[in-house]
Amino acid sequence: MRSYGQYCPIARASEILAERWTPLVIRNLMFGAVTFTDIAHGVPLMSRSMLATRLAQLERAGVVARTPKTAGRGSEYTLTEAGRDLAGVLDELAAWGERWVEVGPEMTDPGFALWAWCIVQLDPTQLPEDRTVVAFRFPDQPVGNRTFWLLVEDGTAEVCYTDPGGEPAAEVTAESAAFIDWHRGRLGWSQALRSGRIRVTGERSVTTALPRWNLRHPVVSRTTR
Repeated sequence: MRSYGQYCPIARASEILAERWTPLVIRNLMFGAVTFTDIAHGVPLMSRSMLATRLAQLERAGVVARTPKTAGRGSEYTLTEAGRDLAGVLDELAAWGERWVEVGPEMTDPGFALWAWCIVQLDPTQLPEDRTVVAFRFPDQPVGNRTFWLLVEDGTAEVCYTDPGGEPAAEVTAESAAFIDWHRGRLGWSQALRSGRIRVTGERSVTTALPRWNLRHPVVSRTTR
């Protein structure tokens, strides 16, 4: 990347942070993603080669530290002190985006919402004790982005992109925009059900508790940040 050639601190910071995808990679790390796969699931439209490039750039810039996994192959990625110091920058960017940028139909990727739900908006106190699978179907999405599974096991939940096995205890069929509006706290669960924009079937104990699994606001560890 060519330098802006300016001593201005905005120019110097922009050489690191203003590249496409870079703020989202840093956001994912702040959310607690540590492996390449974890980070990639939070930016599903980003190519793996581009993600590798951005992580390498951030490492060279001293924003990200890469260490070998203690077990198995691959690396883990964490923010350095300089990276964690970007928390306020991203908070302000998020506040500006919420205030001035409308959510358009091209911004309603349910896969990202499910990823964020599990990574940073999950309320583990509301999860069932037994292994539980919930299937999510979004008929208005492209074929490869229509079906996901939420797997609850060992006191936490994760998004599965292939069937994890076992009969789903519940199935959610939703319009993507309605699911995103609920996820963002702009639409009530009961209202979405009454309108038919979200439909839920399955075991009553799961279908009634499901919306309480999502805090619908990010909870980010200050030690991570």
